[in-house]
Amino acid sequence: MRRLMPHFVAHKNKKLMYIHERENWTHFRWDNAEASKLLELVCRKQGGLYGRLSSLGFDSKLRAMAENLTLDVVHSSEIEGIRLNEDQVRSSVARKLGIENVKYTAPSHYVDSVVGVMLEAVQNYDQPLSKEKLCAWQSAFFPTGFSEGRQIEIGQYRTCEEHIVSGMWGREKIHYVAPSPNRVESEMQKFIAWFDGDDAEGSVIRSAIAHFWFVSIHPFEDGNGRLARILSDMLLARGEKSELRFYNISSQINKDKKHYYDILERMQRSDGDITEWLVWYMMKLVDALDEAEAIVSTILNKSFFWQKVSSVAMTERQTQMLNLFLDGYEAKITSKTWASLAKCSKDTAIRDIQDLVAKHILVEDIPGAKRPSYSIVCDAEDLTQFFTDVQITLKNGMPYLTALFKGDRICERVLPLDAERYQKGELPLSNLLNKYCSYLMANA
Repeated sequence: MRRLMPHFVAHKNKKLMYIHERENWTHFRWDNAEASKLLELVCRKQGGLYGRLSSLGFDSKLRAMAENLTLDVVHSSEIEGIRLNEDQVRSSVARKLGIENVKYTAPSHYVDSVVGVMLEAVQNYDQPLSKEKLCAWQSAFFPTGFSEGRQIEIGQYRTCEEHIVSGMWGREKIHYVAPSPNRVESEMQKFIAWFDGDDAEGSVIRSAIAHFWFVSIHPFEDGNGRLARILSDMLLARGEKSELRFYNISSQINKDKKHYYDILERMQRSDGDITEWLVWYMMKLVDALDEAEAIVSTILNKSFFWQKVSSVAMTERQTQMLNLFLDGYEAKITSKTWASLAKCSKDTAIRDIQDLVAKHILVEDIPGAKRPSYSIVCDAEDLTQFFTDVQITLKNGMPYLTALFKGDRICERVLPLDAERYQKGELPLSNLLNKYCSYLMANA
């Protein structure tokens, strides 16, 4: 999708009415029965996530939030075709949140500005929205005043017509024509008043409506999608009354961009019934909450591990390498991989690994293998005695470990490489459970 000024495109679809051309167009409606099913699931998953987070200390919660915000910033920009350096974003988030022991990659001024907007929005979720605030955020996305090599209006509502089009030059397809610029001020006043008004619909529904409403006004010449997603996060934060954000919808939208644009186009030509948009949006929230669950499990397992080995002496290099794999780096632990990642000789890597094996921190996956690989020992016990009916299943294209634990069905996302190795017999079940389910033993 891209934007074109009106003199570039003849409006061939004028006979089709856009939603904003209808009287009282923001009196959105939806099938409450259909939306309620998913709303209940979203709320249940929100409760489950925050229940699990309650067992984390503040520092661990901050790290979970930092990882979520990093993914949010990266994927929200990528939806618009802008690729940010993830390490720069992670470093910027960590520095602004005061998190130490994060590999530092100096962020660009642009990355710092974008991260600053996101943090200001979520940490001040309870502050009123204003035109000035929105204009300042939009300016931060375009510090040079240019977008895709073209000068644009920044720090103000647009004064030009806005067409959303795709296709080759001269054969463009118009997907949407936003309200004329002389309507933007009044439309935004109405939006901001609603945004800061009573929470009659509930934060999840309001979050979805805000996203759709804002991009339908399209108040700025560029940056509307990113601002819409930030505003959605703000309303979710208001509903949860928490400045700590642990899940985001941007990464899920980025995985399903075609549906995102298709549904927006259909709804922007609708008669005000936005049921399809609400249902799709909440499905993406469910996926986002599942993603957050995986991040929390990783943090819980990591925390459990370091509590267990707190008295074991290790070098700084060993600690850094273990943290890398505990954070979910997708690779087998071998001397070759270790040497490459730690930037040390293979002999040094072998000594590091053998030392950790002797200290029962690492264990060989297949004893006596010609090219040995290793797993981190989070719990010294053989966990296979506590889990039954262990299976690897696919959900949304990602592998999950499901099993019965103390009578309950647990579901943990696993790395594709680990799922493949387990199914090939290269990764013992005991090591797989140790990597993904050790934290469950903390209160067992």
